[in-house]
Amino acid sequence: MPPRPPLSKGELEVARAVWELGEATMGQVFQWFPEDRRMDYAAVQTYLRRLEAKGYVRARRSGRTKVYQSKVESAQVIRETVGDLMTRLFGGETLPLMLHLIEDRGITPEETRQLRQALDALEAEQASHE
Repeated sequence: MPPRPPLSKGELEVARAVWELGEATMGQVFQWFPEDRRMDYAAVQTYLRRLEAKGYVRARRSGRTKVYQSKVESAQVIRETVGDLMTRLFGGETLPLMLHLIEDRGITPEETRQLRQALDALEAEQASHE
């Protein structure tokens, strides 16, 4: 299966709405956005058509209304998007991306603890394979 085309920022926001809603009509997707981030109604309609054409959502008819549902799990889209970002900006290397995020965005003490736990678990797993 050929790779799906990447999502634009607007398409990703509309896809996020569909993921959170499970399935939704165009109007429900439009209403999902908070007032301060509300998209134009026609833009939501366009993004849903693009998502369907790119294979990210499917639509079924319920009377005269289209109901949209995700065809691709959010985790898969995140994996693909982060992989593309890593390739384009960091030559596919994980550590420079992680260091950039930590240095540029900073992390809380709780996030530091969670990161340390994840690294400890990774080290334990790697040691068990040696």
